[in-house]
Amino acid sequence: MAMSSSLLLRNARLGLRGPIRHVLITGGRVTEVSAEPPPADESVDVQGATLLPGLWDAHVHAVQWAQARRRVDLSAARSAREAVALMLPGSGLTVGSGLAVGSSLTVGYGFRDGLWPDTPGKTMLEAAAPGRPIVMISKDLHTAWLSPAALALIGRGDHPTGVLREQECYTAVAELPPPPPAELDRWVAEATTAAAARGVVGMQDFELADNVTDWTRRAREHRLDVRVTCTIPKGRLAEAIDRGLRTGEVVAGSGGLLEVGPVKIFVDGSLNTRTAYCEAPYPGTSSHGLLETPPEDLRATMARAAAHGLHPAVHAIGDLAAGIALDAFDSVGCPGRIEHAQLLRPADFARFARPDLIAGVQPAHAPDDRDVADRHWHGRTGRAFAYADLLAAGARLELGSDAPVSPLDPWDGIASAIARTDDDRAPWHPEQAIPLTSALPAASRGRAWVRPGDPADLMLTAHDPADLGPAELRGIEIVGTLLGGRWTHRSPALLTRCST
Repeated sequence: MAMSSSLLLRNARLGLRGPIRHVLITGGRVTEVSAEPPPADESVDVQGATLLPGLWDAHVHAVQWAQARRRVDLSAARSAREAVALMLPGSGLTVGSGLAVGSSLTVGYGFRDGLWPDTPGKTMLEAAAPGRPIVMISKDLHTAWLSPAALALIGRGDHPTGVLREQECYTAVAELPPPPPAELDRWVAEATTAAAARGVVGMQDFELADNVTDWTRRAREHRLDVRVTCTIPKGRLAEAIDRGLRTGEVVAGSGGLLEVGPVKIFVDGSLNTRTAYCEAPYPGTSSHGLLETPPEDLRATMARAAAHGLHPAVHAIGDLAAGIALDAFDSVGCPGRIEHAQLLRPADFARFARPDLIAGVQPAHAPDDRDVADRHWHGRTGRAFAYADLLAAGARLELGSDAPVSPLDPWDGIASAIARTDDDRAPWHPEQAIPLTSALPAASRGRAWVRPGDPADLMLTAHDPADLGPAELRGIEIVGTLLGGRWTHRSPALLTRCST
């Protein structure tokens, strides 16, 4: 059904444990919230479904998420040998999945080697599948494990181990034969529709690509069911400046769906790769992790971006990296974001309260990484993924998934933020749990209520989230999602309640 000039949602529960009201939407915005139903071109009785602001995933890698949905799942591998076994013929894999049609590459995704008892390497893959091009990408996207044939395919046949980390990994993955562009764009567009079915109205895409150009093309050629903030990789900063891009501006030709995002700058690596830059060395080593951008370079890059209206988004996972990022914000004095902030020094929590600074965090990572954190950050995990302490210090949180690291489903992150566990184990550092009343706005770009004048980026849940436990929240039924007043997801039950 085409979007009418006005839409009335009748009998909606307004917010968590809120009253039943009638909500009028006109011109893509909420124009009236009333106890009596006003006239409208289209009216839908939602029969007490809870109406909430739509969700945003504040940290996504859209192309990698779209491809990961089609790759061999390696998340169950408890060792390098188990990961190899999952890639062998007969394991249910799809040859060429996520890659060019006709490519002989086999691609797997999702392994975590931080607790493996054995060491991955190209010889292990060659012994299991001689001459076969195999690529295996870690869950955190910071490691790629390639067979000799795959290494040769991208001109790295002389690599000693076939295990590539950090920038070497990113470059190698980018050089793999991609799917046909039109096919990949279709996959990405389909992923936005799947996200809308979970109440998502927007995402911030941190793909290492020309995201403004790529998403403008997708908006022109496909139906997109979410808004997209298009971030800029550090390596494209000069190009962005030349193009006159500025953070927060609407992208021309996108129908209002796209906006220019921040510039992504890496300070360090990741926990699972043991490259997060930390004050204490990793157990059994003298390594403190990887300092990818030295403090003086970080300040210079941030200052250059800020001078041209581009905000920085600084990747900082280890406690030393977070301190370096905070120092740079203090020095430059610009708005921006710190992405991940997984481990923090005690004195740094209060520094997140600075104006115009957002902590982009991924709560689903806490239960995922609890075991590797207990090993590699032993004695410090009380200040890891410390969302309650960040909120108490006055920080502004925005929740993301880092998809495909975690599923592009904010309810998974919300439940993890509340429960600090996602299995039958006891909560991990439950003192760092945050309440639903904090988690929902952090997953909705700060929106906590539905008010007249708001954009009609909304979702309807079959049950009031305030009445559900964490496990039920993960599976919550979304009966409708609206983007600027346009239905992007609508349950069959709502279709039968429409009148004009």
